[in-house]
Amino acid sequence: MDTFDVIRKRCSLKLHLSKKPIEPEKIEQVLDAARLAPSASNKQPWRFVLVQGDEAIDELAGAFNETNQEVREAPLLIVICAREEDDVTHDGKPYYLFDAGLAVENLLLAATDLGLVTHLILSFDEGEIKRILEIPDEYRVVLTTPLAYPADSSYDEAAKKRLGQRTRKELAEITHYGKWGSGGSA
Repeated sequence: MDTFDVIRKRCSLKLHLSKKPIEPEKIEQVLDAARLAPSASNKQPWRFVLVQGDEAIDELAGAFNETNQEVREAPLLIVICAREEDDVTHDGKPYYLFDAGLAVENLLLAATDLGLVTHLILSFDEGEIKRILEIPDEYRVVLTTPLAYPADSSYDEAAKKRLGQRTRKELAEITHYGKWGSGGSA
């Protein structure tokens, strides 16, 4: 798939997860894509905790809000963490969370390219996740995502519908050339 096709195709569909195991080489490809993300001063503040098995996933799902319990259907959850100590701060702006976001975007796009489903989960009890997974205090849990195959052929139709409903601002609305307030085109 071409890069722009992958970007246009990626969406979150947590209701369409299959328990079908994901091949280790695909998991490695997704994680390698995340690892290759750029970061400020090449600090690479991200860490990934992979959670597999029904019992482990059920325990972790208890730390998510009720709208994200579908993750129990996934064969794998990836918990993305970052450590502020690995940060570069310029003009009072910390970059470690931004850097983790770059790694996550690579992970999401690689998963999409491999035909896998992801769904960003940001609403959770961070302390509980850290306790369950024994994550050191100095790390923040940035987000988590299931990684799964689509449950069935209904995924393609649901994705098409979801993507058809997705709106994006026009470039002229978000782009300023030269100075703020000067919209238009390149």
